[in-house]
Amino acid sequence: MKKLFALLLVLSLVLALSVQAASAEEGAPTVYFTADISPEGLQRVYDALNWTPAGKLAVKVSTGEPPASNYLRSDLIGPLVQSIGGTIVECNTAYGGSRASSALHKQVAADHGFTSFADFDLMDEEGEVQWPVTGGKRLEYAIVGSHAENYSDWLILSHFKGHAMAGFGGAIKNMAIGMSSPSGKVYVHSAGTRTSGSIMHSDQDAWLEALGEMVTAVRDHVGEAHIVYINVMNRLSVDCDCDGNPAEPDIHDIGILASTDPVALDQACIDLVWQAEGNESLIRRIESREGLHTLEYAAEIGLGSRTYDLVNLDD
Repeated sequence: MKKLFALLLVLSLVLALSVQAASAEEGAPTVYFTADISPEGLQRVYDALNWTPAGKLAVKVSTGEPPASNYLRSDLIGPLVQSIGGTIVECNTAYGGSRASSALHKQVAADHGFTSFADFDLMDEEGEVQWPVTGGKRLEYAIVGSHAENYSDWLILSHFKGHAMAGFGGAIKNMAIGMSSPSGKVYVHSAGTRTSGSIMHSDQDAWLEALGEMVTAVRDHVGEAHIVYINVMNRLSVDCDCDGNPAEPDIHDIGILASTDPVALDQACIDLVWQAEGNESLIRRIESREGLHTLEYAAEIGLGSRTYDLVNLDD
């Protein structure tokens, strides 16, 4: 009964967003939605994108910090990744923990099931490269793991949730920090002021703006047509998958969303959170970190649109 009630709530939220989307500006990007958080639901939103990789495909996920983070489980994402021939890619962390070295990180990837269904590539294991940022006010370049050059196509497969520093983490956060080498992570966190030392920052707006600028560098280098984005809205803790002991969610699972526009995708997830029952703690986390500024600035610099057309695949 609880599951049925939660599903009805989700469907009512999506209906409300769909009504809003009906008045969206012509040409707005499409965001696809299903409430079915299963391998079949994940395949459905991917298929809706009508996108085929042109070459070697990287699937960027978070491998999750042990012992109890809410990373996307292998039984959920494994069938899709196998069907499209993707390689799971990650970079080492800049803050210590169990994923700060290649040897430890590979063990975490194995322990969390990622190596059971795909090849696993730590992109910074053999160094890093710089991809230029055009028109940014925070960053001059993105610093990514050197193996990123080996892939022509990218699926950014993200677990949407809260985040202690950014307010929330979705497609933009997964890409901006997750594709960065450790020095690149510091560079983004410090809004372009350093490449070593602490990831702590003093200017919240500046670091949130750096997230968007880093993603524009990847988009411009890879090519917009070579990247698609999927967000899974389950286990919606206020804490990120980089937290090994996250708070339990107060909000029910919502669904899976996909788009070719990372700003529209993250905005759609935010809109669903804002309308969901039990959302108080997650909204407090996002607002207390000024998290929506990430989307405001990303739209301002042309990374994507905060206006979108929501298509419910469950209709």
